[in-house]
Amino acid sequence: NDRGGRAVPAPPTPEWLKSLLDAIGSFFNWSAPAAKPLMWIAVALVLLFLLYHFVPAFARWVDNLPFRRKAGGDDAEDAAGLAEAGAARALLAEADALAAEGRFAEAVHLLLYRSVEDIEGRRPGLVKPAMTSRDLAEAHDLPAVARGAFSRIARAVEISLFGGRAIDATAWERCRNAYAELTVPKNWARA
Repeated sequence: NDRGGRAVPAPPTPEWLKSLLDAIGSFFNWSAPAAKPLMWIAVALVLLFLLYHFVPAFARWVDNLPFRRKAGGDDAEDAAGLAEAGAARALLAEADALAAEGRFAEAVHLLLYRSVEDIEGRRPGLVKPAMTSRDLAEAHDLPAVARGAFSRIARAVEISLFGGRAIDATAWERCRNAYAELTVPKNWARA
């Protein structure tokens, strides 16, 4: 309202804005028939994304599809597995030497340190500086088999260091077997 009580008319819409709005309206009228199928495609893609990230069996199935495999994948995985197996055998030889001298606690401790390195190598960013072995043994990012194997080694070291109980030959063998289990590449498949 102006001072005389009369309504002031709104300024006219600029021509450029009218043309822009007309062009946008024309685009939506032209593309309207495709909107519904595009919406369903988007819904399907979101569902596939959620399935892949939250349903491990579906993710494994997708990862094993032929187009998802790397060229020479099996050979490359075998070579990597052989290299890892060689490193694991070398470490086990060193740990076996300690165990042969009756230094079971040191041998198991060596397995624990190497297990943490293996986890860091296979799941970069999972191992944090302030993490304890117990925290790492409970990490849900570890596959169940690897988590169980690491947990057995960590528990033995924890009992030895903080519980004051010595590690005997039987406990050493259990930890050695757990480390061997931890180094098997298929045990690191998606959980």
